[in-house]
Amino acid sequence: MPASTHVNEPLASLQERIANQQAIVGIYGLGYVGLPLALRFAEVGLKVIGFDIDPKKVELLNSSQSYIERLTPELIQAARSRGFEATGDFTRTREVDALIICVPTPLNAHREPDLSFIINTIEAALPHMRTGQLVSLESTTWPGTTEEILAPRLRAQGLNPGENCALVFSPEREDPGNPHYGTKNIPKVIGGSTPSCLALGTALYQHAIQTMVPVSSTRAAEMTKLLENIHRSVNIGLVNEMKIVADKMGINIHEVIEAAATKPFGFVPYKPGPGLGGHCIPIDPFYLTWKAREYGVNTRFIELAGEINHHMPHWVVGKIADALNDRGKPIKGSRILVLGLAYKKNIDDTRESPAVEIMDLLQAKGAHIAYSDPHVPVFPRKRDYHFDLKSEPLNADTLGRYDCVVLATDHDGFDYAMLQSHAALIVDTRGRFKAGGNTVAA
Repeated sequence: MPASTHVNEPLASLQERIANQQAIVGIYGLGYVGLPLALRFAEVGLKVIGFDIDPKKVELLNSSQSYIERLTPELIQAARSRGFEATGDFTRTREVDALIICVPTPLNAHREPDLSFIINTIEAALPHMRTGQLVSLESTTWPGTTEEILAPRLRAQGLNPGENCALVFSPEREDPGNPHYGTKNIPKVIGGSTPSCLALGTALYQHAIQTMVPVSSTRAAEMTKLLENIHRSVNIGLVNEMKIVADKMGINIHEVIEAAATKPFGFVPYKPGPGLGGHCIPIDPFYLTWKAREYGVNTRFIELAGEINHHMPHWVVGKIADALNDRGKPIKGSRILVLGLAYKKNIDDTRESPAVEIMDLLQAKGAHIAYSDPHVPVFPRKRDYHFDLKSEPLNADTLGRYDCVVLATDHDGFDYAMLQSHAALIVDTRGRFKAGGNTVAA
């Protein structure tokens, strides 16, 4: 920690505990973001207490079991051997030196930010907080959340950032399924309420993460995360719109992208698909559009990309209808198998997956729906969708029972040659097959 950064007396003990790797880390929310972070802090030797309101998650973790495919029971057991434990008891907040909040930030029914998970978490922890603690928010949200939502609640409890507690925002940058980057080596942006808050937060995270990227404020850190995801949303929206135009013109958009990508400068390839999935890209841009209205700004470019991406499952269903119609079949009564439930390949995360919306749209039109996904054996519990389904095995006999197979997520584990040989009709949303014969691009 820089010698020039003055730390008030209530934070001196925290600074020393962080420097000596004696700080106890509390992770609030043990999902796809919080659990990998908890395991990483445990791996470098810090004591970690994980908090979650789901008693099933707590029970599984304390039994060295996992509910996230890539985080194996062996990883959980290794963390447990280093003292990691999970709990739903928020009174234990008093034991930790750092509270790291990794809870969902969804949109409500009106596509407005829903901060209820953040608010409920901090309000559950506050009665048990003490001076000399660090609070870090990792949940993606609109610029100003840390200072406008968290800071006033801390002050009302007598906890003043930079004086007797520390407050930072450090957005998560998890990329499930990426074999090259994980919690350890993804550079981490961080902004603090004060310079001393920033220094304390950076010092803590540096134990677990190789590269820290400090910025001038929590608002700058919050905006950084939104820019990252909006950049992807806008470019995916562009290539999805290009796909629709190319389809109308009889041009293979995947061939075009591959050719354009040979340009050694000025072009970054993005792949089209059936829509956007995951917890970030379909949701985060709307956090900024909502907040921008407070400043009288209409973010038309961002919203247009959102419209295009949101429409893609409907486009896919239209292509399925056309493909079936060409074979003398309506959607109603057809048996349709959706391949891939996860929002991207080789993972088990189905949050905001366009595959699920495609299933819902097809079922509403009278189709008989099934799915196959080696990473998702049972259809998960969801707030907006429910299918009482299990993953179907893929073989020649199974495929023979379906009028149409829809490739929604191109897992590497699928046998694509077998699919092309035995499926009556394939609607390919990922460009994995060569169009023609029994295959239609969508």
